[in-house]
Amino acid sequence: MKDKAIFYHAGCPVCVDAERQLADALDRNRFDVESVHLGQEAGRIADAEAAGVKSVPAVVLAGQPFHINFGAALSDLK
Repeated sequence: MKDKAIFYHAGCPVCVDAERQLADALDRNRFDVESVHLGQEAGRIADAEAAGVKSVPAVVLAGQPFHINFGAALSDLK
């Protein structure tokens, strides 16, 4: 069974670059990768918060949040 990797972003240039560099580099044989654009899917902000995400871009790997760079706080996206 693959671990889940969820990449949360807001569509800003920092986020798009992080997605290209990190999310695309993940081993798809090991991770089921999902990309969530919180600017377009605001209903998923609560999911990101529940996973421990404080800002985007961030990736949650197997339930552990990793903040890549500061693009926007989740509170700014609400």
